[in-house]
Amino acid sequence: MNMKYLTLTCMLTSVLGVWSPAQAQTKTLYVGMNGGTMEKNYTSGIFPDFEKANNVKVVVVPGTSSDIIAKMQAQKDKPQMHVVFLDDGVMYRAVNMNLCEKVKDTPVLKDLYPFARLANDQAVAVDMGVVGIGYNKKMFAEKGWPAPTSWMDFADPKYKQKVVFQSISSSTFGLYGFMMYNRLVGGTDKNVEPGFKKWPTSVGPNVLEYLSSSAKISEMIQTNEAAIFPLTVTAIANLKAKGIPAEFVTPKEGGVLLMVGACALKNNSEPDLSQKLIEYLLSVPAQTKGMEMAASIPVNRNVKLTEAAQAKLGGKTEVLTKNMNTIDWDAVNEKRTEWNNRWNRMVEQ
Repeated sequence: MNMKYLTLTCMLTSVLGVWSPAQAQTKTLYVGMNGGTMEKNYTSGIFPDFEKANNVKVVVVPGTSSDIIAKMQAQKDKPQMHVVFLDDGVMYRAVNMNLCEKVKDTPVLKDLYPFARLANDQAVAVDMGVVGIGYNKKMFAEKGWPAPTSWMDFADPKYKQKVVFQSISSSTFGLYGFMMYNRLVGGTDKNVEPGFKKWPTSVGPNVLEYLSSSAKISEMIQTNEAAIFPLTVTAIANLKAKGIPAEFVTPKEGGVLLMVGACALKNNSEPDLSQKLIEYLLSVPAQTKGMEMAASIPVNRNVKLTEAAQAKLGGKTEVLTKNMNTIDWDAVNEKRTEWNNRWNRMVEQ
């Protein structure tokens, strides 16, 4: 080889670094999802394997489900995100707005619990939880109170100014708590009149604060402000892992199934890669990591809760999902804006 050419090649390599066609083809997928703990778990433990295997960079666009769906609507003609994670109720809204591409039919879909396949496979759950009653174990011990047993316990006068409730206009946990209360006072998912009518004289006087999210609950437990609140078994497990004296109970009327759904956006610039990411998120390795890192309940039936996960969550998947309530999201979403406005005007005024 000509020595002059060799010298020039070595100089360019030194300046530019080692270059390969693969590096030039690295793509980026933008994923809309909740920030905080969820973002940290996925970016540190779940996305890296997919990135490495597919020569892609996954970038999280953080926000609440309401934030993310607003971006989806604004960008529907030219999406800036490729895949989104949304609470199941908000996901049904996205599907009804025709914002989601149908999930590709791959073998892993047959491994899912049937209820994890959402809206005729327009979306799919990537993890699930159970919403029930969280309570301040330290306060209950100090007061000599027995553990709560019913959704109606939120109306017990002994909890006056000790209930912390999430707003139904911004929180699925709050909405679920209200919907279960509404059922117990004679309402249905299509008729919330009984709930709205009785709330101001039953649960209302007990509520210390209505929260826009659950982030503040850990602080309010530690300051002994919060006695009971709607929350998931997974969230309680994560609080307990931090040494916060929280405990979970499934009410006698049953908990409520909560899922985080994922879908690929219609008209996004990487449709094949987006579908491939969703397929990976449902796989045994990804579902196992989600269970181990976040104490989430796997949606893939081939992933069984480990003994450590069972200890955190309080039982096997079959136990946790027994006597489970679901919400009629089509009925709720039809009236959700009206209910939100009414709640903000009459309850949180």
